[in-house]
Amino acid sequence: MTINKLISPATEQDIPALDKLVNSAYRGESSKKGWTTEADLIDGLRTNEYGLREMLQTPNATILTYEEADKLIGCVYLEKKGADLYLGMLTVSPEAQTGGIGKQLMAAAERHATELHCTAITITVITIRHELIAWYERRGYQPTGEKIPFPNNPNIGVLKQPLEFMVMKKVLV
Repeated sequence: MTINKLISPATEQDIPALDKLVNSAYRGESSKKGWTTEADLIDGLRTNEYGLREMLQTPNATILTYEEADKLIGCVYLEKKGADLYLGMLTVSPEAQTGGIGKQLMAAAERHATELHCTAITITVITIRHELIAWYERRGYQPTGEKIPFPNNPNIGVLKQPLEFMVMKKVLV
């Protein structure tokens, strides 16, 4: 039996499903089924429909979605910033993690960066997420040394402890 898989740009109609997917993968009890949870670090929602709509309306930005059998199970936010492509909100449903979907979305992001003539992809990762940092390093991302404070914004969560982001970069050849 063949399962239909599709990676494509998100549309306004995808926003409710994206909201549900992203929040289920990062926060709350459902996120603890996967290894990418932030539930022990941050309370509240990871995003909301308003924030997702803003992301979709950002110039030079897109959200790629990953569907299997017409069900949304992954996404990634991409935004061209100068010569770099910023990659954020890489999300895979907790039930589908470790199945290679994240790798497929990363490969799609690299193709997108190449199409836009970007020379590198940058990401931000919470500095204490060592397993996630190692995952990105295995895919060619290296720390730049730059650190960014985690925003104090209840619309994207309430910190349970002080957090900061590290910037990582992969140079494209």
